[in-house]
Amino acid sequence: MNGELWKAGRRRGKIEGRRRRLKFYAGLSLRGGSRGLGCGSMAKWLLVDGFNLAYRCFHGLPELTRTDGFPTGALHGWVKSLWKLTDMERPEATLVFFDLGGSQDRLALHPEYKAQRAEMPEPLVRQLPVIKSLTRAMGLVGIEQDGVESDDLLASQAVALARAGHDVVIVSSDKDFAQIVDERITIMLPPPTANPKLGWRPLNAAGVLEKFGVPPRQIAEYLALVGDSSDNIPGLDGVGPKTAVKWLELCGSLEGVIARAGELKPDRFREVVGAHADRLRMNLKLTTLNLSLPTVAAEKTPPQPEVLMKALEELEMKSTLAEAQKRYLGQAELF
Repeated sequence: MNGELWKAGRRRGKIEGRRRRLKFYAGLSLRGGSRGLGCGSMAKWLLVDGFNLAYRCFHGLPELTRTDGFPTGALHGWVKSLWKLTDMERPEATLVFFDLGGSQDRLALHPEYKAQRAEMPEPLVRQLPVIKSLTRAMGLVGIEQDGVESDDLLASQAVALARAGHDVVIVSSDKDFAQIVDERITIMLPPPTANPKLGWRPLNAAGVLEKFGVPPRQIAEYLALVGDSSDNIPGLDGVGPKTAVKWLELCGSLEGVIARAGELKPDRFREVVGAHADRLRMNLKLTTLNLSLPTVAAEKTPPQPEVLMKALEELEMKSTLAEAQKRYLGQAELF
Protein backbone atom coordinates (compact mmCIF):
# COMPACT_ATOMS: atom_id res chain seq x y z
CA MET A 1 0.00 0.00 0.00
CA ASN A 2 1.69 3.26 -1.07
CA GLY A 3 1.33 6.84 -2.21
CA GLU A 4 -1.91 6.49 -4.13
CA LEU A 5 -3.73 5.30 -1.07
CA TRP A 6 -5.01 7.65 1.59
CA LYS A 7 -2.27 8.11 4.16
CA ALA A 8 -4.14 9.90 6.88
CA GLY A 9 -4.85 7.90 10.02
CA ARG A 10 -6.90 8.73 13.03
CA ARG A 11 -5.53 11.90 14.56
CA ARG A 12 -5.26 12.64 18.21
CA GLY A 13 -4.02 15.67 20.10
CA LYS A 14 -5.02 18.72 21.99
CA ILE A 15 -7.36 21.27 20.50
CA GLU A 16 -5.88 24.75 20.75
CA GLY A 17 -8.45 27.00 22.36
CA ARG A 18 -11.74 27.11 20.45
CA ARG A 19 -10.18 26.79 16.99
CA ARG A 20 -11.52 23.85 15.02
CA ARG A 21 -10.36 22.67 11.64
CA LEU A 22 -12.64 21.01 9.13
CA LYS A 23 -10.98 18.50 6.85
CA PHE A 24 -12.59 17.38 3.64
CA TYR A 25 -11.46 15.68 0.49
CA ALA A 26 -12.67 14.86 -3.04
CA GLY A 27 -12.55 18.37 -4.42
CA LEU A 28 -14.77 20.35 -2.04
CA SER A 29 -14.93 23.97 -0.99
CA LEU A 30 -15.96 24.96 2.53
CA ARG A 31 -18.70 27.51 3.08
CA GLY A 32 -20.64 28.51 6.14
CA GLY A 33 -24.39 28.28 6.50
CA SER A 34 -26.65 26.55 4.03
CA ARG A 35 -25.70 28.56 0.96
CA GLY A 36 -23.85 26.91 -1.88
CA LEU A 37 -24.65 23.36 -0.85
CA GLY A 38 -24.30 22.24 -4.42
CA CYS A 39 -26.85 20.68 -6.73
CA GLY A 40 -28.94 23.74 -7.66
CA SER A 41 -32.10 21.70 -8.19
CA MET A 42 -33.71 19.70 -5.43
CA ALA A 43 -31.95 16.37 -4.99
CA LYS A 44 -31.42 13.39 -2.72
CA TRP A 45 -28.30 13.28 -0.56
CA LEU A 46 -26.85 10.26 1.21
CA LEU A 47 -25.05 11.11 4.48
CA VAL A 48 -23.07 8.21 5.96
CA ASP A 49 -22.03 7.82 9.60
CA GLY A 50 -18.56 6.56 8.72
CA PHE A 51 -17.42 4.88 11.93
CA ASN A 52 -20.85 3.37 12.51
CA LEU A 53 -20.76 1.70 9.11
CA ALA A 54 -17.08 0.75 9.40
CA TYR A 55 -17.66 -1.06 12.70
CA ARG A 56 -20.62 -2.94 11.23
CA CYS A 57 -18.57 -3.99 8.22
CA PHE A 58 -15.73 -5.09 10.50
CA HIS A 59 -17.92 -7.21 12.77
CA GLY A 60 -20.28 -8.41 10.06
CA LEU A 61 -17.73 -10.16 7.86
CA PRO A 62 -15.12 -12.89 8.45
CA GLU A 63 -11.54 -11.90 9.24
CA LEU A 64 -10.36 -11.81 5.65
CA THR A 65 -6.71 -10.98 4.95
CA ARG A 66 -4.31 -10.40 2.12
CA THR A 67 -1.56 -13.00 1.66
CA ASP A 68 0.81 -10.89 3.79
CA GLY A 69 -1.72 -10.82 6.63
CA PHE A 70 -3.11 -7.30 6.08
CA PRO A 71 -6.81 -7.37 7.14
CA THR A 72 -9.39 -6.71 4.43
CA GLY A 73 -12.73 -7.89 5.84
CA ALA A 74 -14.05 -4.42 6.68
CA LEU A 75 -12.87 -3.14 3.28
CA HIS A 76 -14.96 -5.70 1.41
CA GLY A 77 -18.01 -4.80 3.47
CA TRP A 78 -17.40 -1.06 3.16
CA VAL A 79 -17.20 -0.93 -0.62
CA LYS A 80 -20.09 -3.31 -1.20
CA SER A 81 -22.30 -1.55 1.36
CA LEU A 82 -21.76 1.81 -0.32
CA TRP A 83 -22.50 0.28 -3.71
CA LYS A 84 -25.68 -1.27 -2.34
CA LEU A 85 -26.84 2.00 -0.80
CA THR A 86 -26.06 3.94 -3.96
CA ASP A 87 -28.03 1.45 -6.06
CA MET A 88 -30.98 1.64 -3.66
CA GLU A 89 -31.16 5.40 -3.21
CA ARG A 90 -29.57 6.86 -6.35
CA PRO A 91 -28.33 9.98 -4.50
CA GLU A 92 -27.06 13.08 -6.21
CA ALA A 93 -24.04 12.95 -3.90
CA THR A 94 -22.78 10.96 -0.92
CA LEU A 95 -21.02 12.49 2.07
CA VAL A 96 -19.18 10.25 4.55
CA PHE A 97 -18.48 11.65 8.03
CA PHE A 98 -15.58 10.42 10.19
CA ASP A 99 -14.51 11.20 13.77
CA LEU A 100 -11.06 12.62 14.46
CA GLY A 101 -11.49 12.95 18.21
CA GLY A 102 -13.93 13.47 21.05
CA SER A 103 -16.47 16.25 21.42
CA GLN A 104 -14.72 18.97 23.41
CA ASP A 105 -18.02 20.60 24.35
CA ARG A 106 -19.57 17.41 25.68
CA LEU A 107 -16.40 16.34 27.47
CA ALA A 108 -16.34 19.70 29.24
CA LEU A 109 -19.86 19.00 30.50
CA HIS A 110 -19.32 15.34 31.34
CA PRO A 111 -15.70 14.11 31.48
CA GLU A 112 -16.91 10.50 31.45
CA TYR A 113 -18.70 10.98 28.14
CA LYS A 114 -18.05 7.81 26.06
CA ALA A 115 -15.28 6.87 28.52
CA GLN A 116 -16.50 3.28 28.72
CA ARG A 117 -15.91 2.57 25.05
CA ALA A 118 -13.17 0.11 24.19
CA GLU A 119 -10.37 1.10 21.86
CA MET A 120 -10.95 0.45 18.19
CA PRO A 121 -9.79 -3.09 17.30
CA GLU A 122 -6.29 -3.03 15.86
CA PRO A 123 -7.27 -4.72 12.56
CA LEU A 124 -9.89 -2.02 12.00
CA VAL A 125 -7.41 0.73 12.87
CA ARG A 126 -5.17 -0.61 10.11
CA GLN A 127 -8.02 -0.64 7.61
CA LEU A 128 -9.37 2.82 8.40
CA PRO A 129 -6.91 4.85 6.26
CA VAL A 130 -7.65 2.51 3.36
CA ILE A 131 -11.40 2.90 3.91
CA LYS A 132 -10.91 6.64 3.44
CA SER A 133 -8.76 6.06 0.37
CA LEU A 134 -11.35 3.80 -1.23
CA THR A 135 -14.10 6.28 -0.38
CA ARG A 136 -12.29 8.98 -2.30
CA ALA A 137 -11.52 6.70 -5.23
CA MET A 138 -15.22 5.81 -5.47
CA GLY A 139 -16.01 9.48 -6.01
CA LEU A 140 -17.55 9.97 -2.58
CA VAL A 141 -16.90 12.86 -0.20
CA GLY A 142 -15.23 12.44 3.20
CA ILE A 143 -15.62 15.00 6.00
CA GLU A 144 -13.95 15.13 9.43
CA GLN A 145 -13.17 17.84 11.99
CA ASP A 146 -10.87 17.99 15.01
CA GLY A 147 -12.64 18.23 18.35
CA VAL A 148 -16.16 17.90 16.96
CA GLU A 149 -18.23 14.74 16.81
CA SER A 150 -19.05 13.58 13.32
CA ASP A 151 -22.66 13.11 14.47
CA ASP A 152 -22.95 16.88 14.91
CA LEU A 153 -21.30 17.58 11.56
CA LEU A 154 -23.62 15.12 9.83
CA ALA A 155 -26.73 16.45 11.58
CA SER A 156 -25.87 20.07 10.73
CA GLN A 157 -25.38 19.13 7.09
CA ALA A 158 -28.61 17.12 7.01
CA VAL A 159 -30.74 19.91 8.48
CA ALA A 160 -29.18 22.56 6.22
CA LEU A 161 -29.85 20.43 3.14
CA ALA A 162 -33.43 19.73 4.21
CA ARG A 163 -34.07 23.43 4.81
CA ALA A 164 -32.80 24.09 1.29
CA GLY A 165 -35.44 21.68 -0.02
CA HIS A 166 -33.32 18.57 -0.55
CA ASP A 167 -34.14 15.04 0.60
CA VAL A 168 -31.63 13.45 2.96
CA VAL A 169 -31.01 9.81 3.86
CA ILE A 170 -28.80 9.23 6.92
CA VAL A 171 -27.03 5.87 7.01
CA SER A 172 -26.57 4.92 10.67
CA SER A 173 -27.90 2.79 13.51
CA ASP A 174 -27.24 5.63 16.01
CA LYS A 175 -30.52 6.55 17.70
CA ASP A 176 -29.39 10.15 18.24
CA PHE A 177 -30.22 10.93 14.62
CA ALA A 178 -33.89 10.13 15.26
CA GLN A 179 -34.25 13.64 16.72
CA ILE A 180 -33.83 15.31 13.30
CA VAL A 181 -36.06 13.01 11.26
CA ASP A 182 -38.82 14.89 9.45
CA GLU A 183 -40.61 14.95 6.11
CA ARG A 184 -37.29 15.40 4.26
CA ILE A 185 -34.84 13.54 6.53
CA THR A 186 -35.01 9.77 6.97
CA ILE A 187 -32.64 7.23 8.48
CA MET A 188 -31.51 4.09 6.67
CA LEU A 189 -31.01 1.44 9.33
CA PRO A 190 -28.45 -1.28 8.52
CA PRO A 191 -29.37 -4.97 8.50
CA PRO A 192 -29.59 -6.19 12.12
CA THR A 193 -26.75 -8.47 13.11
CA ALA A 194 -29.17 -11.05 14.52
CA ASN A 195 -31.26 -11.13 11.34
CA PRO A 196 -29.32 -9.73 8.36
CA LYS A 197 -31.97 -11.00 5.93
CA LEU A 198 -34.15 -8.04 6.96
CA GLY A 199 -31.80 -5.86 4.94
CA TRP A 200 -31.58 -2.06 4.99
CA ARG A 201 -34.72 -0.43 6.41
CA PRO A 202 -35.85 3.22 6.21
CA LEU A 203 -36.99 4.97 9.38
CA ASN A 204 -39.26 8.00 8.96
CA ALA A 205 -41.03 10.18 11.55
CA ALA A 206 -43.88 7.69 11.96
CA GLY A 207 -41.30 4.94 12.42
CA VAL A 208 -39.51 6.94 15.12
CA LEU A 209 -42.78 7.33 17.03
CA GLU A 210 -43.50 3.60 16.69
CA LYS A 211 -39.97 2.58 17.70
CA PHE A 212 -39.44 4.92 20.67
CA GLY A 213 -42.95 5.98 21.67
CA VAL A 214 -42.14 9.68 21.20
CA PRO A 215 -41.89 11.88 18.08
CA PRO A 216 -38.50 13.05 16.78
CA ARG A 217 -38.72 16.41 18.59
CA GLN A 218 -38.73 14.58 21.97
CA ILE A 219 -35.97 12.04 21.29
CA ALA A 220 -33.22 14.07 23.00
CA GLU A 221 -35.43 14.54 26.09
CA TYR A 222 -36.38 10.87 26.06
CA LEU A 223 -32.68 9.91 26.02
CA ALA A 224 -31.93 12.41 28.80
CA LEU A 225 -34.41 10.54 31.02
CA VAL A 226 -33.56 6.93 30.17
CA GLY A 227 -29.87 7.53 29.54
CA ASP A 228 -27.70 6.28 26.71
CA SER A 229 -25.28 3.51 27.67
CA SER A 230 -23.45 3.70 24.34
CA ASP A 231 -22.39 7.29 25.18
CA ASN A 232 -22.00 6.67 28.93
CA ILE A 233 -24.86 9.04 29.76
CA PRO A 234 -26.62 7.83 32.94
CA GLY A 235 -30.40 8.15 33.08
CA LEU A 236 -32.48 8.22 36.23
CA ASP A 237 -32.26 4.90 38.07
CA GLY A 238 -35.40 2.88 37.46
CA VAL A 239 -36.71 5.07 34.65
CA GLY A 240 -37.22 2.95 31.55
CA PRO A 241 -38.70 3.70 28.12
CA LYS A 242 -42.35 3.27 29.17
CA THR A 243 -42.03 5.63 32.13
CA ALA A 244 -40.16 8.25 30.10
CA VAL A 245 -42.81 8.13 27.36
CA LYS A 246 -45.63 8.58 29.88
CA TRP A 247 -43.92 11.55 31.52
CA LEU A 248 -43.26 13.28 28.20
CA GLU A 249 -46.83 12.67 27.09
CA LEU A 250 -48.05 14.22 30.36
CA CYS A 251 -45.60 17.10 30.65
CA GLY A 252 -44.57 17.81 27.05
CA SER A 253 -40.86 18.35 27.68
CA LEU A 254 -38.02 17.62 30.09
CA GLU A 255 -38.50 21.01 31.74
CA GLY A 256 -42.17 20.15 32.08
CA VAL A 257 -41.24 16.87 33.78
CA ILE A 258 -39.01 18.74 36.24
CA ALA A 259 -41.62 21.43 36.89
CA ARG A 260 -44.34 18.85 37.53
CA ALA A 261 -42.20 16.40 39.48
CA GLY A 262 -44.78 16.38 42.29
CA GLU A 263 -47.38 14.88 39.93
CA LEU A 264 -45.28 12.07 38.50
CA LYS A 265 -46.13 8.41 38.77
CA PRO A 266 -44.84 6.19 40.30
CA ASP A 267 -44.74 8.37 43.40
CA ARG A 268 -41.23 7.27 44.35
CA PHE A 269 -39.76 9.32 41.50
CA ARG A 270 -41.17 12.67 42.63
CA GLU A 271 -38.29 13.57 44.94
CA VAL A 272 -35.74 11.87 42.71
CA VAL A 273 -36.57 14.02 39.68
CA GLY A 274 -36.39 17.21 41.72
CA ALA A 275 -33.09 16.21 43.31
CA HIS A 276 -31.52 15.32 39.95
CA ALA A 277 -32.90 18.19 37.89
CA ASP A 278 -29.44 19.61 37.10
CA ARG A 279 -28.18 16.24 35.94
CA LEU A 280 -31.19 15.81 33.68
CA ARG A 281 -30.55 19.22 32.15
CA MET A 282 -26.91 18.24 31.60
CA ASN A 283 -28.07 15.01 29.98
CA LEU A 284 -30.24 16.99 27.58
CA LYS A 285 -27.24 19.06 26.49
CA LEU A 286 -25.33 15.82 25.90
CA THR A 287 -28.10 14.12 23.91
CA THR A 288 -29.03 17.13 21.77
CA LEU A 289 -27.24 17.29 18.42
CA ASN A 290 -25.44 20.53 17.60
CA LEU A 291 -27.04 21.86 14.41
CA SER A 292 -25.07 25.10 14.17
CA LEU A 293 -21.81 23.81 12.68
CA PRO A 294 -20.51 24.94 9.26
CA THR A 295 -21.67 22.95 6.28
CA VAL A 296 -19.74 21.83 3.22
CA ALA A 297 -20.61 22.89 -0.30
CA ALA A 298 -20.24 19.67 -2.24
CA GLU A 299 -20.68 18.89 -5.89
CA LYS A 300 -20.97 15.34 -7.10
CA THR A 301 -17.43 14.14 -7.78
CA PRO A 302 -16.52 11.51 -10.37
CA PRO A 303 -14.96 8.20 -9.33
CA GLN A 304 -11.32 7.45 -10.05
CA PRO A 305 -11.57 3.95 -11.59
CA GLU A 306 -7.84 3.51 -12.21
CA VAL A 307 -6.94 4.38 -8.62
CA LEU A 308 -9.75 2.19 -7.29
CA MET A 309 -8.81 -0.81 -9.45
CA LYS A 310 -5.15 -0.58 -8.52
CA ALA A 311 -5.99 -0.37 -4.83
CA LEU A 312 -8.36 -3.35 -4.98
CA GLU A 313 -5.76 -5.35 -6.89
CA GLU A 314 -3.06 -4.53 -4.32
CA LEU A 315 -5.47 -5.54 -1.56
CA GLU A 316 -6.16 -8.84 -3.34
CA MET A 317 -9.90 -8.17 -3.14
CA LYS A 318 -10.69 -10.25 -6.20
CA SER A 319 -14.49 -10.44 -5.99
CA THR A 320 -14.78 -6.74 -5.19
CA LEU A 321 -12.36 -5.92 -8.00
CA ALA A 322 -14.44 -7.94 -10.46
CA GLU A 323 -17.58 -6.04 -9.49
CA ALA A 324 -15.74 -2.72 -9.70
CA GLN A 325 -14.61 -3.54 -13.24
CA LYS A 326 -18.19 -4.19 -14.28
CA ARG A 327 -19.52 -1.08 -12.57
CA TYR A 328 -16.95 1.43 -13.74
CA LEU A 329 -15.47 -0.07 -16.90
CA GLY A 330 -17.95 -2.67 -18.11
CA GLN A 331 -15.15 -5.24 -18.26
CA ALA A 332 -15.04 -8.71 -16.74
CA GLU A 333 -11.23 -8.62 -16.52
CA LEU A 334 -8.70 -5.83 -16.47
CA PHE A 335 -5.43 -7.10 -15.04
